[in-house]
Amino acid sequence: MHWSEELALRIIERNPHKQEYVCAAGISPSGSIHIGNFRDIATSFFVVKALRKQGKRARLLFSWDEFDRMRKVPSNVAAITEGYERYIGAPYVDVPNPFDDGCATFAEHFEAEFMQSVECFDLNMDYRYQGAMYRSGAYVDDILLALEKRGQIFDILDSFRTQDAAEGERDSYYPVSIFCPVCGRDTTRIHSLSGDNRIAEYSCACGHSGSFDFLRDHNCKLVWKVDWPMRWRYEQVDFEPGGKDHASPSGSYQVGKRISEEIFGFPAPVFQGYEFIGIKGATGKMSGSTGLNLTAASLLKLYQPELILWLYARTEPTRAFDFCFDDGILRQYSEFDRQLEALRAGQADEHTQAIMYNCLIENRHVETVPMNHLVQLGSVVDFNVPMLETVFEKIGTPYKHAQFADRLDRARYWLEQCAPENVNRLRSGRNWEVYDQLNAEQRREIELLHQTLSANNYTLEELNNALYAIPKQTAGADTGDDKAIKERQKNFFATVYKLLIDKERGPRLYLFLYAINKDDYLHLLDFSYPITEAEAAPPPPEEAEQPPAERVYGEPDATPPFAPEINIEQFEQVDLRVCRVVKCSELRKSHSCLKLTLNDGIGERVIVSSIKGEYTPEQLIGRKIIVVANLKPARLAGVTSEGMLLAGTNNACGCKVIFVDDAIPEGTPVR
Repeated sequence: MHWSEELALRIIERNPHKQEYVCAAGISPSGSIHIGNFRDIATSFFVVKALRKQGKRARLLFSWDEFDRMRKVPSNVAAITEGYERYIGAPYVDVPNPFDDGCATFAEHFEAEFMQSVECFDLNMDYRYQGAMYRSGAYVDDILLALEKRGQIFDILDSFRTQDAAEGERDSYYPVSIFCPVCGRDTTRIHSLSGDNRIAEYSCACGHSGSFDFLRDHNCKLVWKVDWPMRWRYEQVDFEPGGKDHASPSGSYQVGKRISEEIFGFPAPVFQGYEFIGIKGATGKMSGSTGLNLTAASLLKLYQPELILWLYARTEPTRAFDFCFDDGILRQYSEFDRQLEALRAGQADEHTQAIMYNCLIENRHVETVPMNHLVQLGSVVDFNVPMLETVFEKIGTPYKHAQFADRLDRARYWLEQCAPENVNRLRSGRNWEVYDQLNAEQRREIELLHQTLSANNYTLEELNNALYAIPKQTAGADTGDDKAIKERQKNFFATVYKLLIDKERGPRLYLFLYAINKDDYLHLLDFSYPITEAEAAPPPPEEAEQPPAERVYGEPDATPPFAPEINIEQFEQVDLRVCRVVKCSELRKSHSCLKLTLNDGIGERVIVSSIKGEYTPEQLIGRKIIVVANLKPARLAGVTSEGMLLAGTNNACGCKVIFVDDAIPEGTPVR
């Protein structure tokens, strides 16, 4: 049974007679929506399909959390405009749109970008816009209830904290944020609340102060861990997934579950935590500044929509998987094609049938034209459609453009953007540099190959046999030694590739030579006449790669006064340890932070540091640094950081990590 079907049965068992089940998902439009967020939608989408398979009515509810506060300015926004920091604290629905695309707001731009990109998945989502919901007054009763029970809410939240509450903290707690009518931000503080919980007196960091009538004024929002369960009850949600951080014992779901049941009197929906998505092999021309931004739209340049759904459907939510930018994507296409062909032939097992039920899209037909053939052969004919059709015809798989059109541009995009080193281009002239290094037997092999190819009376199978037979013809005494023959054949193939495409490996040689127009390459194997003037000319110099612009620093900061004296006992409370950087990666939720996995001599720990502007991951991996090892863990950019590295920060140098001698073992205390 597929995992989505198991979840559907749990949902039905809880409420077997419900007329329509609601499976929810939601995203804050804080910037371009990363494909990792799509797991939230895909998980609920598959459960909706599983419920429908059981004969139940179900819908996919999607909330745009556009009433969330802006926490930071996305890098692509900062790159085109200045001053957006002034909107930090304002709801996304009130932030101006920095792009000239006709959208009214920041939120609308990123919402439209995402909704347009996922149309091809035919998800049929029921959208909710939380800015409109709050400001319509839809949640007034729930806000008043939360204010009435704010003491109970505080106690629930406090029970999940490890630190004791400060004196008076409970009395001053209010589970709602007011957006200031003057500056538009949530930098407000409630000072008092009327006895009927209706009127609040508040002030804002901008200097404004006033009264807020929760029955009449709607420019306010419940805090996240109250807002989420409130909407479960309002929308009668039966199922909602969340990232593994929400699924932890002290995560948002467990907190929300108690608030939902004890405050709003609604049983929390069935919940499924999920692992995050990995990226494998982001190479070639791809980079954070010029390459693929990992949105659904950009990923669809590589993957057909069915394949994206297939990757999510075949993997249980608690397991991670990778989107591949290396040749792993070719293996993924191949495996998908095998399962789809098995389904169409009536040979798929029950699990494969369930996966395909989830990923196939109505009114679309997937042709299983091998992606690796499109990549290999397409690169040689420069993705010329008539020539590709001819190639496929010649090798016995007469695919037409209508059959491979949906994959052709994706094959070309992957090859040129992700794996440019795999592009196969025929040489313009003979490779004398390689030929001059061949011995007499090897030159004879090339001569025999040229003779074989000059004939026009061979089949594909005959050509394949001839390629393996040629090294045997020149083997002499080694003819009976299978190991020696295989080595000669291997070297022969490598030589041919070098003569044709300047590589030691390439497409399957017999397919390559059979499919491509012989007139385009036969001359590259004919060394019966002397080197030409064009071949003897030196190659044009390669265009030098421009070095990155040198960062300009300012004058040194004034030396600050020393901190108050401490004694040795106080110093020894700080546990400084030498750690080695094992892994390092960028954080998709932060434009300034790197995630470092460290070996601290006892095990591994993760720290988050805002040094992305100073170092690439490659510059840090393997280096040894000093870390404050007993600093209380903190959540930074969605990751629990278990310490803090030591660095020097100055206007004259930026932020520079303090590295230590590699001879010092991991875990060594710094005294």
